[in-house]
Amino acid sequence: MEEAGETFVLARPAPGARHRAGAEVFDAEGQGDPNSEAFAEKVGVLYSLSYAVKMMPKQGYTPEGYFDYAVYPLEGVWDLTEEGRKAAGLRKDQLVYTIMIRQPDFVTQDVVDRAIAHARKKKPHPLLDEVTFGTMEDGLSVQMMHVGPYDEEPRSFAQMKEFIRENQLEIADLAHREIYISDARKTESSRLKTVLRYRVKQSQK
Repeated sequence: MEEAGETFVLARPAPGARHRAGAEVFDAEGQGDPNSEAFAEKVGVLYSLSYAVKMMPKQGYTPEGYFDYAVYPLEGVWDLTEEGRKAAGLRKDQLVYTIMIRQPDFVTQDVVDRAIAHARKKKPHPLLDEVTFGTMEDGLSVQMMHVGPYDEEPRSFAQMKEFIRENQLEIADLAHREIYISDARKTESSRLKTVLRYRVKQSQK
């Protein structure tokens, strides 16, 4: 079995640079507090589709190239609205996000259509209409493993920014990626593991 988390074990509790090639994902966009019910429902729909793909052989259809695997972790690309950027502190209601779950290479549009049809039949949800299937690519990035509560991520971002400056790099855009290795519903906040990632480019200075 391929362990979906293997791709992220390279992240350590100290900043480092890496290149991440493109991958296919189910994703959904939104704005607002990640602690809200609306956010939780989007996450649920993404997992519903991801497990529909994984369980296809048990439903009587095996996609070409299928292999047994663990469903990949949830990821999120986070930014702020213009209003949020002007605020004195973090306003979670002004967060803008794209959340996603990576899919194995064998997933084609036909597999996607079958997964959506299965999800509609087993667990209908209007948000299924908002999920898209596409390619995600970070390219050159700086990342580190943050261990602890989500609200303490700024200390890890500070370390990453120092690493970026010291290595003649620049942050490519204001958004950042988070990969949730731990299940927040089952893990004590002090033990949560989250890969943090900035897209970067060579400094022109």
